[in-house]
Amino acid sequence: MANNIKLPQKGLKESEILNYLHEFKKNDIPYREGKVFAYVYMPDPEIEQICKKAYGMYLSENGLDPTAFPSLLKMERDVISITANLLNGDNDVVGNFTSGGTESIILAVKTARDLFRKSYPGVRPCMILAETAHAAFHKAAHYLDVDVCMLDVDHESFKMVPELVENAIDQHTMLIVASAPSYAHGVIDPIESIGALAAKNDILFHVDACVGGMYLPFLRCIGEEVVPFDFSVRGVTSISCDLHKYGYAAKGASIILYKNKHLRSHQIFSCAAWSGYAVVNPTVTSSKTGGPIAGAWSTLHAIGVSGYERMVKMTTDATLKMVNFVDQHPHLSLLGKPDMNLIAFQSLDPSVSVFAISDKMSSKGWHIQVQFASVCSPAAIHLSINYANVSSMEALINDFEWAMQECQLQSNSSEGLTLDAILPMIEYLDVDSFDSMAEMLGIGDAASMGSSMVLINELLNSLSPSQRNKMLTLFMNRAYISE
Repeated sequence: MANNIKLPQKGLKESEILNYLHEFKKNDIPYREGKVFAYVYMPDPEIEQICKKAYGMYLSENGLDPTAFPSLLKMERDVISITANLLNGDNDVVGNFTSGGTESIILAVKTARDLFRKSYPGVRPCMILAETAHAAFHKAAHYLDVDVCMLDVDHESFKMVPELVENAIDQHTMLIVASAPSYAHGVIDPIESIGALAAKNDILFHVDACVGGMYLPFLRCIGEEVVPFDFSVRGVTSISCDLHKYGYAAKGASIILYKNKHLRSHQIFSCAAWSGYAVVNPTVTSSKTGGPIAGAWSTLHAIGVSGYERMVKMTTDATLKMVNFVDQHPHLSLLGKPDMNLIAFQSLDPSVSVFAISDKMSSKGWHIQVQFASVCSPAAIHLSINYANVSSMEALINDFEWAMQECQLQSNSSEGLTLDAILPMIEYLDVDSFDSMAEMLGIGDAASMGSSMVLINELLNSLSPSQRNKMLTLFMNRAYISE
């Protein structure tokens, strides 16, 4: 491996650059075909074009200093107000625009940590969250040196258990976290019951609505039952909501909201103790393009209430088709009862793994996610259904039926590399020895991995979480090294 890519001596022409980009993209997932159920959320083409034009118009503007570009501050305030209103915030609710759900979550945890340190100096802070809470909370704990008290969930509904939350509260508890919904199973935790516990014990309570914040309000508008999950619930003190998911804005666009400005004041970082200009940042980033803010403002106003209602109705109907297919299939089983358009299901046939099913679906051009087994849940296939997938649902269901039949007909062959041959190597892996294992598994280069992921996924599924972390860290460390 070597760093053999160098800056060209003479700048390339526009046509040359675009040709390179088109060539680079040829192996990317084909999200415009409606066959991708993760990562990309697509509105109607005309909405996408409006967003792109707005984004490009503010590409060079810098969100670092709101006094230099007051138009960015105006749009950010507007987007915060729109989101707060959708989530039943009153006039005291404040917030900020962030680069994504992870940044919103890190800020919520930082705010809780700093307030806790001020109130209880010398006491080690800890946050309570379920195993189904997003990994970003663990990332925040890692970055901010906060302990995590991770709780089991109900193994039928996959929702948090209020009694376990109550038992976990102690003098170290700085924050309680719940999901609306949890990403893995698409279910909303019992927000009202947990909010009551938070209020009773005077503990901050964050609702992670990164996925549901721009979907659930419109689901309620079209007449579907949605349990209370937002600022209408007593005890909720902060909410994260992604606009670049079911708000269909360009990435990265997320919102962090707080019950009042006194809470939000603990989020802000300022530094005048150096020789340069005084730094004050409400969010993690300093310099940042104004594109995402302009794109989000334009997308929200271009779609409007009626547009979101239409998109949510069509997406919900499409989700119901998939739910009914899984419910009626003799060898598949839904995990939990999804509260919106995220679903997970397992294989009931012991001879057919979800990883084999996923592999077959990939051969048909579908991009779906797999979830490894955990304490509360078996290995599963996950679908995040969005508006762009609506027209593909019949084809998706037909191909899932085909994939199941193919997997059942295919004999279990032990030819070639097997788990038994690989597992003994895991314990001794390090940065250098991982290279040889990567080549054995066909993952020498993340950009050109082999078509079959069954063995790799089976391997990861068989490992403990700490072993998975080790493998994934080594893989990611290798992926960004030039060949």
